[in-house]
Amino acid sequence: MTFVPFRRAPRPRPSDAEIARELRDHLDLEAEEIARGSARFEDAEFAARRRFGNVGLVHEATREAWGSLWLERLAQDLRFGLRMLRRTPTFSLIAVLCLAVGIGANAAILSWTDGIVRRPFPGVPNQDALVAVAGTAKGASGYDEMSWPDFMDLARGTTAFESFIASKITGTTLTGGDRAERVVGLLVSANYFDALGVRPMLGRGFLPGEDVGRGAHPVTLISYRLWQDRFRGDPRVVGATIRYYGVPHTIVGVTPPNFLGTFVGYAMQFWVPASQQAVFDGTYKLEDRTARWIEGFARLRPGVTLVQAQAQINAAARRLEAEYPNADRGRGIRVLSLSENPFDNAKVLKPMLRVGALVAAIVLLIVCANIANLLLVRALARRGEITVRQALGAGRGRLTRQLVTEGLILAVIGTVAGILIAYLSRNVLALFFAPRNGITLVFAADFNWRVLGTTLAIGLGSTLVFALVPALQTTKIDLAKALRAASPGMLGGHRARLRSALVLLQVSSSVVLLVGAGLMITSLSRLLVASPGFETKNVVTTGLNLFAAGYDTARAHRFQDDLLARVSTLGGVSGTALSQSLPFAPRPYDNGPILVDGYQTARDEQPTGDYNQVTPGYFQTLQIPLVAGRDFTTADVDTSAHVAIVSQAMAERYWPNASPIGKRLQLRGKWMRVVGVVGNIKYRSLTEAPQMLFYVPLTQNRPTVVYLFLRIRPTGTAPAMVGPALIRSIHAIDPNVSPSEILTMREQVNRSTSGQHIMVTLLIIFGGVALCLAAIGLYGVISYAVSQSTRELGVRTALGATPSQLIQLVISSGLRLTAIGVALGVALALGTTHLLGDLLFGVSPRDPIVIAVVIAIMAAASVIACMVPAWRAARLDPVRALRA
Repeated sequence: MTFVPFRRAPRPRPSDAEIARELRDHLDLEAEEIARGSARFEDAEFAARRRFGNVGLVHEATREAWGSLWLERLAQDLRFGLRMLRRTPTFSLIAVLCLAVGIGANAAILSWTDGIVRRPFPGVPNQDALVAVAGTAKGASGYDEMSWPDFMDLARGTTAFESFIASKITGTTLTGGDRAERVVGLLVSANYFDALGVRPMLGRGFLPGEDVGRGAHPVTLISYRLWQDRFRGDPRVVGATIRYYGVPHTIVGVTPPNFLGTFVGYAMQFWVPASQQAVFDGTYKLEDRTARWIEGFARLRPGVTLVQAQAQINAAARRLEAEYPNADRGRGIRVLSLSENPFDNAKVLKPMLRVGALVAAIVLLIVCANIANLLLVRALARRGEITVRQALGAGRGRLTRQLVTEGLILAVIGTVAGILIAYLSRNVLALFFAPRNGITLVFAADFNWRVLGTTLAIGLGSTLVFALVPALQTTKIDLAKALRAASPGMLGGHRARLRSALVLLQVSSSVVLLVGAGLMITSLSRLLVASPGFETKNVVTTGLNLFAAGYDTARAHRFQDDLLARVSTLGGVSGTALSQSLPFAPRPYDNGPILVDGYQTARDEQPTGDYNQVTPGYFQTLQIPLVAGRDFTTADVDTSAHVAIVSQAMAERYWPNASPIGKRLQLRGKWMRVVGVVGNIKYRSLTEAPQMLFYVPLTQNRPTVVYLFLRIRPTGTAPAMVGPALIRSIHAIDPNVSPSEILTMREQVNRSTSGQHIMVTLLIIFGGVALCLAAIGLYGVISYAVSQSTRELGVRTALGATPSQLIQLVISSGLRLTAIGVALGVALALGTTHLLGDLLFGVSPRDPIVIAVVIAIMAAASVIACMVPAWRAARLDPVRALRA
């Protein structure tokens, strides 16, 4: 027989009616017992109630002893809180809007940071194991690309990585159908899709070996979007052909809809193996160890740290340097996390996101301080209700929970609204970047569980903390004094001090944001008028890919000469030139190891230099000053002596105490004699230091991918009107050659300032919001102080104070509060604006003019905020004030 332990049957929880009946029976028994001692029953009943205590509190304690009371109280508090919010719709709307702005800003920054910096490649699993691989050069700052041979040697000579993935951004124009379309894509190694863990939704990826051989494997994968747009989702697209620069490529697969590629800012539309590199660049680079163009990645093996991986890479770099000294001397290799990838648009946005996170946090702090002030004012208006409830037995904890619950309701609504705002603005960053070569940039935010969880924690946590402070202050009441007092001023000065402290927090935070906005506005205004060292306003440029149109070097030579002769006769054109590279373009200038005649290199030093191939007239067309020597001439051809022109920075570096004219330098085994020195230009960033750059005659090499420059007379045709005539001139020579985007050099340069434009916009918007909130908070404090000082103001008026004196008294009180907040804000700004250092141009992070302007703005806002309560004080009736 199995023993079954005895268990007491659970007792059902009594209802409120049963508890009330039991308490009534207890009181009746107590009254009867007292009545036996000769007291009347009515007196005995009163004595029993007095002996028993507060029946309501005993009722609540009894219910709580049975459990589940907290849930009922929570439901009761929620219902009561919702009713209170409905009764004050203006307060509720203002509070929710403020919270939505503050929380939405933080949610947007979090989603952009996660989707652009931390996990930048949608559709790619396990991105934490992916690292960027970049080259370095001794004596040079920053990172550069790697050559294909070096990258392949890394893949064969290391064991810390599962795979190395080569890639390079490129683009082409698709023709046919009802429109021509500019599309962007990637040149990649054959293992690209397998190493990333991306499976095509149709067809296959690339096969081993399809990335080698000069033009040997013209195959491609296309994106889901391109499949839908140009092939209308036809499932038979695999096996069809598509032409890139006139070369037919067989479509072997379609990528998944959520996969955008591995270059932040662009949604890739096609992928081709590296064997097609010459189709897009015009020259074959897969066998040239000095041609650095690979922007690669690698996937770490499980358990391998970045430090261990870097140690192996360092050893591999030393082997390459020893084996190929002419190409790799003085060069190193770095592995970097994806957040530090130097090759895509994330490097432009990282400083903005860093500062944006600080700005969003400050805005949320200001919003929470404003909400705390609003809740405190609202609670003070309900002081009579709170006093009565506490007199009837409600404990301070119970009242505090009720007030905090009302804050929780606001926090939930505000957080949901903020997340909605952030989601709707997830692609707003792309609006700050002009389309490049007709292609719109994409910066998609990533609303994953990490972003949502963090946003909920920030929104609910911060609001509840700031709701708790006024709740605790409001429920801290001396009940006896409160019941006797007729004046609301009996609630004491500590609440006024709390409100003033909250306003100081808003004012000081607003000053920080306004100083940041002022610095960025000043910086951007100076950046937009800064000279990069060449003419920008009256120069028009466009690109031409003659290789894709089937031109060989000799034919390209004839086309280029014919084009320059034809466009030089266009109305308003005063100068024409061609070059291989375009300043401020995503495609970097060519570079390579150089030898300088007479310059003694260190043992581990390999001098390198960026160079550009240009035609005669290039410096005159772009107004780059010729400092010494001569310009290139039509006599500088492939059969004549090779010559070069160097920048001033290069001349000072390699010939510091002598003229470089007549000296020699060597590039890829070819010696050239320096015939001129020209002024320095900026061609990657307006904030960069002067670079060592040299120029060689385009007529001595004749690349098939070039850029055309036209200088327009200031009094002639507007630069924007040159486009149609230019296209007609090109098509008159060959209708199969189409230029790329036509734009002025000013437009080209301004595209490099997108990060500054974003920061200016964010700081202006949030600085304005913060200023308004600070003014509202200051108005509330002064208005409340005036209402609490009615009797004092009445006495002053009765004793002869004029309205102007009362106005001055009230405004000076507000200005004193503002002055303290501004002083704190300036101190904070001086300690934090250094974070804008890499975004500022031509302005100090501690610029006194900007700070002075901000102080003036805050003073004006303070006077405006104080005018309404000051005017109300000036119109006060002293008789009514003294009777109050």
